[in-house]
This record gives sequence, structure tokens and C-alpha cells, in this order.
Amino acid sequence: MTIAAFFDMDNTLLRVDTGMSYTRFLYRRGELPRAMIAKVIYWSALYKLAVLDMESVFTRLCLDLRGNSEEEMIAKCEIWYREHIAREVAPAARVAVEHHRRAGHAIVLATGSTCYAARPVARGVGIEHVLSSELEVDARTRAFTGKASALCFGRHKVTLAERWASKHGIDLAASYFYSDSYNDLPMLQRVGTAIAVNPDTRLRRHARQRGWAVQKWS
Repeated sequence: MTIAAFFDMDNTLLRVDTGMSYTRFLYRRGELPRAMIAKVIYWSALYKLAVLDMESVFTRLCLDLRGNSEEEMIAKCEIWYREHIAREVAPAARVAVEHHRRAGHAIVLATGSTCYAARPVARGVGIEHVLSSELEVDARTRAFTGKASALCFGRHKVTLAERWASKHGIDLAASYFYSDSYNDLPMLQRVGTAIAVNPDTRLRRHARQRGWAVQKWS
């Protein structure tokens, strides 16, 4: 069996919250009203407190994208990544990724963000495997249907990781997961080595109780 190192994206591998960054990017392009900024700030605050209903929020966002072109989403995310995100990879994250690469571990970006945000980030850091939330796309029109085809947060992240691990011969009990968020507790408990990176208050407290490593990357 092979060992894997899983990395959360926002405030772990990256020094920023990509949801907030992308919202501001769209606002500056004139594609979102100012009220959406306030709404995302509110959601972000609830998320940090680990009290946000992620499934409800993601379902709502999927509905808002119904009928939009997947091709346009990919193009916009590439621009957003180059202009705002490429420079935000935490130096310590690069060190950790390289450490696991040299150890022969499979390296995985595991994030609740969509694949359109996650894939450019993974490519920029040289991470081959990506587990992310997925939007359903109409096979004929290549437009979003307004539904999710996969979720990758909370218990859903564990489900995707277990499925991926089974396919690739990965021993999760011997693997690693780096995350900043208490929302990732199910996945942190599923692996053999949990590392709390820039942890929120609840995760920091839990990590100390469990004897998990706590690291500051930014």
C-alpha cells in the first residue's frame, strides 16, 4: 500500500480564501452586485466558526450558475489564478509538498472548492491528484445544470478520499492530511497523521487535545 499526503487549499496550501478572492475578482469585472460581497463575507465568518451549512450554500451557488458555460468558467478561473492566486502559495506549503514528494508519497489537493479553482492551483504546485467539488454539466450544451455532481467537504471529503484511495492502493491509516479548518475534522480523523495548519479556534483546541501537530504557514 502507498502513503498519500492530502492538502486542503484555502488558508493551508494557499495564504488566502479563494472563495472571497474569486468573488472580488467577479465584482471588479462587473459580474456580481456589491451585496454578494457582503454575503460571502458573512458565509466566510460562519465557515470559520464551523457553523455554516455548506451543502445549502453550495446548492444555492450551483443554481445561480445554471445555464452558464463551462468553457467560460474555465477561462475566467485561469485568468483569476494567474492574476491573483499563483503568488499566494505559502512557502511552507511548497516545502511540505516537496518533502512528501521526495518520500515517494502520492500528493493530493483535497478541497471543497470547485475543480475550476482547484486544478490551476494543483498544476501550479505540481500536485497531480485533485479531489474537489464538481458541478454537473450538460453533455450537449456544456452548460451547468444547476446541480452538483460531487461534494468535497465535511464527510463528503472522506467519501471521495476513500474512493480515490481504494482505486490507487492508498493506505489512509498511514497517510497525512493538512488543514486549517474544524470543518475538515472527519478527514483529519480518518488519516493516520493529522496536521493543523493555521488552525481556526475550534481546530486548534481539538488538535491540542488530540496531540496533533499544529503549524503556522502564513
